[in-house]
Amino acid sequence: MPVSLVIQTSFLGDTVLTTPLIARLAERGPVDVVVTPAAAGLLANNPSIRELVVYDKRGRDRGVGGFARVARRLRSRRYDAAYLAQGSLRSGALALAAGVRRRVGFATSTGRVLYTTRVAVAPGSHHVVKLVRLGGDDPPRGALQPRLFPGHAEKASVATLLGDEARPLVALAPGSVWATKRWPHYAELAALLAADARIAIVGGSDDAPLAREIVTRVPGAIDATGRLSLLGSAELIRRAAVVVTNDSAPLHLASATGTPTVAIFGPTVPAFGFGPLAPRSAIVGQELLACRPCSAHGPQRCPLGHWRCMRLTSPAVVAAAVRGFLPVPIPS
Repeated sequence: MPVSLVIQTSFLGDTVLTTPLIARLAERGPVDVVVTPAAAGLLANNPSIRELVVYDKRGRDRGVGGFARVARRLRSRRYDAAYLAQGSLRSGALALAAGVRRRVGFATSTGRVLYTTRVAVAPGSHHVVKLVRLGGDDPPRGALQPRLFPGHAEKASVATLLGDEARPLVALAPGSVWATKRWPHYAELAALLAADARIAIVGGSDDAPLAREIVTRVPGAIDATGRLSLLGSAELIRRAAVVVTNDSAPLHLASATGTPTVAIFGPTVPAFGFGPLAPRSAIVGQELLACRPCSAHGPQRCPLGHWRCMRLTSPAVVAAAVRGFLPVPIPS
């Protein structure tokens, strides 16, 4: 029975999208996962994972000493194969230093010189498809759905936060690490939807100023930013009738929970491979702008200074997409 190692030390959304690969590998044998401290909570309770190995590459494990310490820990596990879901040179070097003889990664990755097996993937494929192909197969659509596993504590926290109001819930996720990915009209959207649904804002503590703008416009909105763990945010999104999100981690949380999704794309495009995977979704954006896409991630400033890709997407258009996922009111 092979013992596999998955190395994923990239962004939170990438960690979510790696869960189908982990599940496929777990069908063959035990799977350990190297992950960052920030992303470790996302993989808690995952039944496909034998052990999470936290690699704090910017903190206590930084530098050569920390790298060697983590490599020694991995070497003692005697893995049959390592799957480089994060394709940096450092990740490849970690698998090599851990003594893993079979190292599988993308043929286009920076660390490919250290791989023993290089997997070519078709341009335009969803990133989940690419990741699963690292495992050596091309599974049916159902096996490509990311999965997260909120526990009792997360469910209880969300239940307390939301209470028992019967109106449908719309979750808004206004944040992103990349400034140009943040659609600027969430407060106006919340005002348009307030008569139809409850509003909850999800995100980290860094997103609190964005949440305050929404709550100022809609005082009844629930500000959950910085109040829930990552799995808690996933649980809140699971309970929502629909989530509105930028091209950022909450989009992938919604994919994992199957929540209907309205995804707003600006400087990036779904063709990069990071579009929604929820069974029902809508993508909103300025498709005819010649300057899109302008960056693989979304720059901190618009290169042309106008930011039309986000500014021109109106709250009314997004609200119409949201209402398409809300339950139709029953006449009194």
